Amino acid sequence: MSVLERQQEAGYATRSPVINDFSLVVATANGTGSQTANLTLLRSFFKLGIPVHGKNIFPSNIQGLPTWYHIRVSHKGYIARKTSEILVAFNPATAAEDVRELPAGGVCVYNADLKNLPQRDDLIYYPVPVNELIAGVEVPVKRKPYIANMAYVGVLAWMLALPLEVVEEALGAQFGYRQKLIESNLQVVRRAHEWATQNLRKQDPYRLEPMNKTEGLIIMTGNEAGALGAVFGGVSVAAWYPITPSTSFMDALREFLPKLRKDPGGHPTYAVIQAEDELAAAGIVMGAGWAGARALTATSGPGISLMAEFVSYGYFAEIPAVIWDIQRVGPSTGLPTRTSQGDVSFAYTLGHGDTKHPVLFPSSIEECFEFGWKSLDLAEQLQTPVFVLSDLDLGMNNWMGRPFDYPDRPLERGKVLDAAQLEALGGFARYKDVDGDGIPYRTLPGTPHPLAAYFTRGSGHNEQAQYSERAQDYERLMARLAHKFTTARSLVPEPAVELHPSAKVGIIAYGTTRYAIEEARDRLARQLPTSFLRLRALPMGQAVREFVAAHERVYVIELNRDGQLHSILQNEMPEYAARLFSVAHLDGLPLTAEWVQKRLLQEEARLR
Repeated sequence: MSVLERQQEAGYATRSPVINDFSLVVATANGTGSQTANLTLLRSFFKLGIPVHGKNIFPSNIQGLPTWYHIRVSHKGYIARKTSEILVAFNPATAAEDVRELPAGGVCVYNADLKNLPQRDDLIYYPVPVNELIAGVEVPVKRKPYIANMAYVGVLAWMLALPLEVVEEALGAQFGYRQKLIESNLQVVRRAHEWATQNLRKQDPYRLEPMNKTEGLIIMTGNEAGALGAVFGGVSVAAWYPITPSTSFMDALREFLPKLRKDPGGHPTYAVIQAEDELAAAGIVMGAGWAGARALTATSGPGISLMAEFVSYGYFAEIPAVIWDIQRVGPSTGLPTRTSQGDVSFAYTLGHGDTKHPVLFPSSIEECFEFGWKSLDLAEQLQTPVFVLSDLDLGMNNWMGRPFDYPDRPLERGKVLDAAQLEALGGFARYKDVDGDGIPYRTLPGTPHPLAAYFTRGSGHNEQAQYSERAQDYERLMARLAHKFTTARSLVPEPAVELHPSAKVGIIAYGTTRYAIEEARDRLARQLPTSFLRLRALPMGQAVREFVAAHERVYVIELNRDGQLHSILQNEMPEYAARLFSVAHLDGLPLTAEWVQKRLLQEEARLR
């Protein structure tokens, strides 16, 4: 008996329909053009009005190694990573393992040219004769391997009842409505769809139906959103050195700035500089911030390591700057194309001596945009380097979101004295706390007044910016910087808090772990009701202390090995340290709701 006959006997064709609720993974090789096909599918599902999210798990080489693209479709709006029920097997190197990982009842859409594909009785198989389908398509020979991926788009469109006109719209958006490219790719999609209609029998339960849950939403990557937010925040100098996964942040900045930041004569009012390394990039940003420009850099963990000396200097000399850290897996080179939250402790205290920096934690494209401009405000208000810790998952993948809110206030330049103010005051002391908040006043180079000048010092100094090695001056200076950091607690974004009226258990997390946690909380709603605090920034404010105090146990969930935020919270709230429990995990992949649910139940059983 064939696999097909055994499936029919088992009743596969009569399973209840599963509508708008599945996860599929496309297994291909890097550099084969599959991203175009994958994004076409993602956009098609989005255009049907169905909540959708895509995650690209890709290698750190340019071409040839395995790539997996995960698409989650959920009528409930869940977008966390999930075990895939549908596999597109187009990579001979991983096909056997990919098939073995499919759950029972899963679907395998595979390139018919693959040899020795495992045959499981509990799976449904759909072959795709790729070479046959692209044979008559009139494109240059070297382009045929790239359009070949459109064959699985056509078969999936047949399988999921995805209208071809929707696919055509998605291709238009993907190719900027260049008709020749659209038509060559759509030809393969149509051929594959027609072939599947004539030669395959649908046995799986999965299908799509139009919804209206994406109306008014946009799709964008976190890096694009953060860069756009920085433009709206008035960034005028950006320096960088290429590193995955932050390069696309600067690419987006270089795309947006020419369109949005020109003077009336059409001349650019900005500078984007590729430096020779991250150390130089940090130096450029510090110099620009000192000169009065709004300046930023974008990098990842290894780049942060090189920037440590300049960041320490910026903290001590009190220079505004913004550093976007799109986190990847370390230590060292680590896993450059995998995601993590492994730089929290490092960024929070980066620098030799006693240093602490404001750190923002975006979790969505809306927050990437918001923190894009707010981080620049904070840097100037506090006169200090500010970190924005995104991650590879948020930065490089496409996310749904609401259109961004225009900044609701003018630029916050902080305590900057002009010539008239200097004249009225009769001068100023650059490093003196006048207002009791730890933040001194500054002037900008070029201020037309003889009392505007001062020495910027990374060495010991007194309130008048004079060099000093006196113990009292140093102690007073460091106490003021610590007080300024206390002031920062009231300026950084507040956490997002969801309180459950009967919950004894709380969860604290930050960034993109929120999506797996939100889904897990729904699953656990009856068995283990929980409250949830999503930290949006450090230093923490009073709301975090109140949240911990209100719960018997608080689990700090994060995507690193050592529970870095957990350690920070215990250190800053020693009176509640015994209530805080670390739930940390790092394998380079985004968390799943299944993992969060299982770990919370295990921890509860262990602690009771």
